[in-house]
Amino acid sequence: MKSKKILVIGSSNTDMTVKTDKLPAPGETVLGGVFTMGNGGKGANQAVAAKRLGGDVTFVCKVGKDLFGENSSESYSREGLDISHILYSEKPSGVALINVDANAENSISVASGANMDFSVEDIRKIEDVIREAGIMLLQLEIPVETVLEAARIASESGTFVILNPAPACTLPSEIYRYVSLVIPNETEVSQMSGVQVTDCATAEEAAGRLRLQGAGNVIITLGSKGSLICGNDGVTHIPSRKVDAIDTTAAGDTFCGALCVALAEGKDLVQAVRFATVASSIAVTRSGAQESVPKRAEVDDALSAWK
Repeated sequence: MKSKKILVIGSSNTDMTVKTDKLPAPGETVLGGVFTMGNGGKGANQAVAAKRLGGDVTFVCKVGKDLFGENSSESYSREGLDISHILYSEKPSGVALINVDANAENSISVASGANMDFSVEDIRKIEDVIREAGIMLLQLEIPVETVLEAARIASESGTFVILNPAPACTLPSEIYRYVSLVIPNETEVSQMSGVQVTDCATAEEAAGRLRLQGAGNVIITLGSKGSLICGNDGVTHIPSRKVDAIDTTAAGDTFCGALCVALAEGKDLVQAVRFATVASSIAVTRSGAQESVPKRAEVDDALSAWK
């Protein structure tokens, strides 16, 4: 790793969440529940997670010139993130509408707004920031061509590039040559690989197909079944840490942010995934997105007790 600096490039949203007994079916109105509003967006969630867990984190996103964008920026500053390269758009800031049911499952609708105004030209303006990073973490809530350009610049400068391909979409095949590590969940890797993932065996097959396309290492998160690491060192299954989950909203984002911190500190992939597993297991015991992300001491304590 050329430096410990972590750069997260991605989305910023304001999350509006309603808890109900069940998720509404098409055409159905479900009454009841508690409403909360907080900061979200996969990029922002991952940046906050990495910072709280001890990382040296720069976050680059694009927000609107509105109250949501202003509130988000102030929150990121309070978290201690470097947001000196934040971008502003004439489009409104991104908003996510989230339903969470009694089993902690969720459904999310996103109005992307300024996130989809994040352009290739914007990336070229921050080339120096990308080249200085040791690790760069990307997701897919900004335009794919923007993600591709960021990955290209980072890869050419020796930055370790991590892609969390969420939400799943069709990716240009060349992106894999720039990506050091891909972290999809079961649904995402099924769509990307054409293999329906239901267990570790099918997850390994799906990861193999991504590696044939040029992906380096692949980590597939499998929810309660843990995660699977597939790479040059073979295949390793990391079990989940059993907890009573109440809200899975930012579990994957916490996992990705935690993984970056562990890798920046010199841990190998197995150690890093164990650290990320514990961090995400704590997050699902709490409500909200960024509100659920744990602090470093909590993760260290839980990790030392986890067998």
